Amino acid sequence: MDDRKKVVQDFIENKTPSRVPTGFWHHFVSFHNHHMGLKDTQVRKDVIQGQKDYIDQTQPDFVKIMSDGYFGHPAVLDNSIENVKDLKKVKSVGENHIWINEQVENVKEICDYIDKQLLTYYNVFSPLQYIRLKFEELDENFEIFTRLFFNDPDAMINAANEIEQDVKSLIDKLFTETNLDGIYYSVQSVQGKRADDAFHKTFVEPSDLSIMEHIKKYTDNIMIHICGYGNYTNDLRRYVDYPAKVFNWATATENVSLHEGKEIFRGKPVLGGFDNKPESILYNGNDEELKDYIYGMLDAAGTKGVALGADCTIDPSIKPERLERIREIARMYSEK
Repeated sequence: MDDRKKVVQDFIENKTPSRVPTGFWHHFVSFHNHHMGLKDTQVRKDVIQGQKDYIDQTQPDFVKIMSDGYFGHPAVLDNSIENVKDLKKVKSVGENHIWINEQVENVKEICDYIDKQLLTYYNVFSPLQYIRLKFEELDENFEIFTRLFFNDPDAMINAANEIEQDVKSLIDKLFTETNLDGIYYSVQSVQGKRADDAFHKTFVEPSDLSIMEHIKKYTDNIMIHICGYGNYTNDLRRYVDYPAKVFNWATATENVSLHEGKEIFRGKPVLGGFDNKPESILYNGNDEELKDYIYGMLDAAGTKGVALGADCTIDPSIKPERLERIREIARMYSEK
C-alpha cells in the first residue's frame, strides 16, 4: 500500500493527494455501554481490543480513536438531573479524575500500537453533547435536554462550562502524554425552533470555540463532525467560521453533498459522502452502483481536499473487504 500517512496529510493540507483517502469507523459497544467505561472494566477492554482489531483488519488511511465508554461525564452520570435546579449539581471533576486519566491511557495504548505509522484522531464531544448524550442514549429521554435548555439557557451553559474545564484538561493530557495527532470534535446544534441563529451564537458557539482554541494550543489538526441523523439536523452555515481543518457532516440527513459542502465551507477539506443508514448504497450497492456513486461524487467535488467517509459511525457488521473496495475505487478514479 502507498504511504497512507502522506495521502492523508496532503488531504488535510487541501492538496490533491495521489489518491482520495477514505475514513470509516464504528462503535465497539452498545449505546448504553458508551457511558459505562468507569463502571464496567469489560467495556474498556472490549473497546481497546476492538480498536486494535479494526486497525489490523481494515488497514485504514487514518485512525479515529473511539471514546466509547466515556461519553458520559461523571457529574452527569452520578447525579439525578430532572429540573433546572439539578443542573447546579454538574461540577468539574478535576484534572486528575479517572474519567480523564483512563481516556489518556487508552489513547496512549492505541497510539503506541500504531507507532506513528498513521495519523490519529481522538473523538471528543462538545461540553453540551456530553450532557445531551447521557439523557438520550443512557436514559432514553429525548425531551429533557432541550426542555431544560430552553427553560434556563444560562443554567445549562453553566453546567457545560464546568464540563468544559475537564475537556480542556483531557486535551492537555492527550497532547502531552500521548502521540496523538489531532482531535475529531463532535458538535450539534440544539434542536428546536427556538434554537435559531441568535440562540446558537449566544449559547452554543462560545463553548465550541473555546474548546477548539484550546486544541489549537497544541495543533490545528481538528476534524469537526457536525452530527446529524434521523430528525436531528444542523444549519451548516453556523459552523463556517469554526477553526477546523476538515469538515464532516451528514450529507444525507442535511441533504448537502460533498460538493455543496465544499462551497459552504469556503473550499476547506471535506470528509464524507456516504449515507450510513442500513438501506443505503454503502451496504447494499453492487460493485457497478458503488463505482458510479463514487465517481459521481468525485466528478462534482473534485479530489483536492476531499476524503470519502460516512455521515457518522457505520454498522460494525460491514466487511473489511467492502471498505477496501471503496478505497480501491477512489484510487482508480485518481489514476484514470
